[in-house]
Amino acid sequence: MGPESFVVDSVLLSALVFLVGVGVVLVSVEKFIEYVAEAALHFGVSAFLLTVLFAGADIENAALALAAMGGDLPDVALGVVLGVGVFVLTFTVGLAGVLTPFEVSTPRPYLAITLASPTLVLVLSLDGTLSRMDGAVLFVAYLPILLLLYRWETSGETRYFDDEGLEAEFRADRETGETASTNPRSSTLRAKLLALVLVFATVVGMTIGAEATVIGARGLLAASGLSGLAFGATILAVIASLEEILLTVEPVRRNRPEIGVGNVIGSVLFFVTANVGVIALVRPITVTQAVFSIHWPFLVGSLLVVLALFYRGEVTRAGGTLLLLLYGAYWLAIYVL
Repeated sequence: MGPESFVVDSVLLSALVFLVGVGVVLVSVEKFIEYVAEAALHFGVSAFLLTVLFAGADIENAALALAAMGGDLPDVALGVVLGVGVFVLTFTVGLAGVLTPFEVSTPRPYLAITLASPTLVLVLSLDGTLSRMDGAVLFVAYLPILLLLYRWETSGETRYFDDEGLEAEFRADRETGETASTNPRSSTLRAKLLALVLVFATVVGMTIGAEATVIGARGLLAASGLSGLAFGATILAVIASLEEILLTVEPVRRNRPEIGVGNVIGSVLFFVTANVGVIALVRPITVTQAVFSIHWPFLVGSLLVVLALFYRGEVTRAGGTLLLLLYGAYWLAIYVL
């Protein structure tokens, strides 16, 4: 077999891995939406909270940043966190709004805690460095945020949404034989554990599928002759964030906006606390001027726009278009300024 045959085989194999990865992500996201809604009923909490816990904690993003730190690329590691944060806020919410304008009713405390979440890392980075101690503080700060959200959900005073409509839907599905879930009000420990296992399995599926798409894309890049910068800054960046796109757009399309919002808010809370914290724990980070002049302004600005739309209760096509334009401006600021 000559070199040309090897290249063809490599391209075909890479394309196959890429397509399989995309398929796994699509199926996993579909199942995640179903299982997280049912698990929420079993535990008496909202699908929003479970999405924050299971999907918002973007472990693969943290792993990518840690890999950059291991390669002595701390700027890249911080760039991954900030860049994906802006992407989730602008591109994913913007795309969801353009494709399927949606209404959302998010309790004010959830918006307030999300708005305040970047404050700690901003203050700690003012001296130009995120030390290991700063990293420990940021990592630990993620835990009380989750506990506070859980307390709000279980107290009954502040909840993301009333589950009566969802519960009625599951009852209707059971009557038509579409699902075999048990009565959420009398869920057994076994049923609860099974619900969590199913949700966790879909998260694992999304992670494996996303990794496969990136591996396949890298193989296609090697055989295509495109420059790594051009491909990585465009196609590969979108591919690596495929899971985030689907976890926001698909729930909105299926009339489960609380799951999409949970992914967005959960991702932001994780990125600006535990994610940055873990990176700084591995190796202190020097915060460059570009972070303060470009990345932080766009991250905070994007957060303000998205939370304003959530506060208003509606993400329209106009709002979605504004967010997409904001993401385009972010790219221009990075490569032009």
